[in-house]
Amino acid sequence: MSDFRPKGIWGAVLLPLSDAGNIDFAALAELVDVLCGSGVAGIYTNGTAGEFFNQTEAEFDKITEIVLDRAGKAGVPIQIGVSNSNPRVARHRLERLVGSGAVAAQVTLPDWWPPSIEEQARFLAGMAAAGRGLPLILYNPPTAKVRLSVPQIAALRADAPDLVGVKVAGGDADWYTQRRDLLGDMSVFVAGHTVAFGRPLGADGAYSNVACLSPAGAVRQWEQIETDPEVARDLEDRFRRFLHETMIPLARDHGLSDAALDKAMATAGGWLPIRPALLWPYSGASDAMVAAIRASANNLVPELLRV
Repeated sequence: MSDFRPKGIWGAVLLPLSDAGNIDFAALAELVDVLCGSGVAGIYTNGTAGEFFNQTEAEFDKITEIVLDRAGKAGVPIQIGVSNSNPRVARHRLERLVGSGAVAAQVTLPDWWPPSIEEQARFLAGMAAAGRGLPLILYNPPTAKVRLSVPQIAALRADAPDLVGVKVAGGDADWYTQRRDLLGDMSVFVAGHTVAFGRPLGADGAYSNVACLSPAGAVRQWEQIETDPEVARDLEDRFRRFLHETMIPLARDHGLSDAALDKAMATAGGWLPIRPALLWPYSGASDAMVAAIRASANNLVPELLRV
């Protein structure tokens, strides 16, 4: 079993698009450089915010090549997301990562048809074989067709020693009691807007939506959880208010996806060369929505936007 266990705030690599709607790879390289300089513990590709669900294999390979090159030169750890609705494609992606310099690969369970418990175990065993010892992080988002409980995660890990971490929404105090009792030294990452609550209870970090708005601000909050926990919790409460008053209404009233919300926050944060547009056929936030997000963030969580 690998001794790698991710911790801290990891930043998502989002996809800058050209006017024609294609991935702007030159801007992507610049984005990776900025993200690596923000103080995050590491960066990761092809999560929801990185639009993993809408990439060609050529795009996946090019994104991976650029991120490994730029982050590798900066000495920043890299996790590569290999998730795909087709599990055989995900397995082939993982095979191509072996020896690449990535510290881990993120995977999701097959998602077109909900896999049974037996199929989940078979999938992770096959991914472990393909990765040849590369540590695996299981991404189980709220949108997954199979939502795993802590005991289910523990059962999967018992048969998959290369599964060293999990990325989940988190939960209440009882959920964290189960986490401590059943998951041991497994790295447990939760939503960025709950990590100040969760870190004292057993959260090891966040692949952070807060970092979409401001990676440097998310890192400062992570440090405050130890140095000034009351301030960190107050900031978390205000960020959750920002989500409920601004971001959730955008999703509800305009049908914006989670990826669109993350990209809109990043655009509003102004820390990277990106626009809110998503890959075809999905809708991104308008300029007016981005302006409203920035105004709300300046009002409720101004310290996050401080450079």
